[in-house]
Amino acid sequence: MIVNDQPEQMMAAAAQAAATPISDSTIITDSNIVQKINDLKSVSDSLKHIDPNEIKNVVTGQNTILKDALSSLVDLTVAFVPKMIGCIIVLWVGFKLIKLLKKALTRLLEKRNAEASLKTFLTSLVDVLLKVMLIIMAMDIIGIKATSFIAILGAAGLAVGMALQGTLQNFAGGVIILLLKPFKVGDYIEAGSYKGYVKEIRIFHTIIRPFNGRIIIVPNSELATKSLINHTRDNVIRLDVVCSVAYGTDLDKAREVIMEVINNDPLILKDPIPKICVSELNSSSVDYSLWLWVNVEDYWTLWMRIRENIYKAFYANNISIPFPQVDVHLDKADIPVPPMPEN
Repeated sequence: MIVNDQPEQMMAAAAQAAATPISDSTIITDSNIVQKINDLKSVSDSLKHIDPNEIKNVVTGQNTILKDALSSLVDLTVAFVPKMIGCIIVLWVGFKLIKLLKKALTRLLEKRNAEASLKTFLTSLVDVLLKVMLIIMAMDIIGIKATSFIAILGAAGLAVGMALQGTLQNFAGGVIILLLKPFKVGDYIEAGSYKGYVKEIRIFHTIIRPFNGRIIIVPNSELATKSLINHTRDNVIRLDVVCSVAYGTDLDKAREVIMEVINNDPLILKDPIPKICVSELNSSSVDYSLWLWVNVEDYWTLWMRIRENIYKAFYANNISIPFPQVDVHLDKADIPVPPMPEN
């Protein structure tokens, strides 16, 4: 029967299993299972002893490093963001006010007929000072103390001052020029090898424009400490002209012709009175010197046309214009006679 055969089959299977050798891999697998079971038991024991309140604190983040870091970050953000917003507002409003103050200062100086050099210098200086003060105020709002910032600026200023000694001298020279006013914008000056009209006086240098249209930039220290000639300091300036006539010319007639040219020119002032005199007896000419007074703005116009007018007047009145010449006189009695050649 099938029922009676089952015990015998089971016994045969057990005997076969007992006779089969156990491999190393089987032993290792069983030991891993045992280890895992032990780990599960230890976790189970740990869970049994955990307080539910501690699990809640871990889940909600109470009393953890992450919670402290997030809390510190939130506190810092809440404290710093309003300061930063206030700093940005102060800077924005401050720059707008500085711009309006510059325009108001410019209008005030123009209303008082201030010099162009003083106007540009003061507006640029006020602009720099107000912006520095505004930045210090904004840093104080953020939390950077102005005293420490000023101390740092002082220490840095000492080092920068030593490195930029020449620049500071130029700044001081600009202040001296504005205070003592040896020249102003629009004057024609001559400083060393530089000649030209003063176009602009800046904080560190002065811009000069000569007749050739170039731009000359001269440091203020050089203009403030060295000699210079201001040709247009006064409203009236003298033009010196030299004209020559040949020997044998009627000097009285030549003087009358020159005076007629002077009287017919509307740019020549009658007060001070023009002067005409014989200034030099050269080897081939008699030189007249003319001192003609003219307004500053008419100087170069008269300079370019007065000589042409004098030449035309001399030519119309048959007055000879001299030129270098040498007269050679030979006396026949003094000329040696060469000997006759012998045959």
